[in-house]
Amino acid sequence: MTTALRWLSRAAVGAAALAGMLSLTTAEGRAQAYPSQDIHFVTGFPPGSGADVLTRFFAEKLRPIANRTIIVENKVGASGAIAIKYAALAKPDGYTMYLSAGSATAAQMHLFKNPPVEVTKAFQIAATLNRQAFMIVVDAKSPYQTLAQLTEAMQKKGKAATYATAATSGIVLGEMYKAKTGIEAVEVRYKDSGGSLNDMLSGRVDYGSHDPVFALAQQREGRLRILAHSAGQRLQAIPAIPTMTESGVPMDLTGWWAVHVPIATPKPIVNQINKWFNQILAMPETKEFLNKFGGDPFISTPEDGQALFVREDKAWAEYVRIAKIEPQD
Repeated sequence: MTTALRWLSRAAVGAAALAGMLSLTTAEGRAQAYPSQDIHFVTGFPPGSGADVLTRFFAEKLRPIANRTIIVENKVGASGAIAIKYAALAKPDGYTMYLSAGSATAAQMHLFKNPPVEVTKAFQIAATLNRQAFMIVVDAKSPYQTLAQLTEAMQKKGKAATYATAATSGIVLGEMYKAKTGIEAVEVRYKDSGGSLNDMLSGRVDYGSHDPVFALAQQREGRLRILAHSAGQRLQAIPAIPTMTESGVPMDLTGWWAVHVPIATPKPIVNQINKWFNQILAMPETKEFLNKFGGDPFISTPEDGQALFVREDKAWAEYVRIAKIEPQD
């Protein structure tokens, strides 16, 4: 190698090293200044839905901690796919966070032929929030007191039976319930759980596969009866409600909520977000809120949250296969 070429090579290496140092310095500078503007929480469901209620609770709790305005954006449609794409493509600066069930986000890869993004490569789990389960519900005036009674009745009703769904986990729970029992009920899908209430109360649909926020609120109001939930074991928040497994339909479909940020978000910012939410989860009023809606607080590190997210991606591929769900276009 000539002297000139050696000089050029050393110069190139030096320039690359300098660029790397400048990039690191810039990232560290952004992290140190964070947060310096309003923070946006994204949810895939409309105002008043279970997802929206949970998102707004955490927005209110974070506001005084971060000392910033928290703006909730409802990006509704396509079972959460619109919100997922919007949040995944946001600038990775910690100012856009997607609050949703990490399990449902992982499911997106297997419920659509062309998913909006490759979720485990598009998102970093900054914090986990709770563990919860989806529920099989009926009209409170229904004669069905147990899941076994509902199962027997729906098996007899055949293809004339109908059931309501809205969110991703509810869709999969509904299909798994049918696959494991031989029920042939027809799914009626709604934009949100609340949209199905009148149809369940009027008898237009026989039962629902719904989120715990909606189901528990309606049970407290005396409108709906919860027959069983999808977690593998009883939850501390709702110890009186039996599992699907206890009710003769073996499964473990435990949902967990998380804060998703774009994958390129600087590590110091991810760590700050994790610290904020762990602080909120340690508050007694947060445990009371989550328990009220069927959830147990769930604290983890970003690394553990991401590892769980990757495992869920693989698990949901199996759930979709078991339920024989045909991916949508």
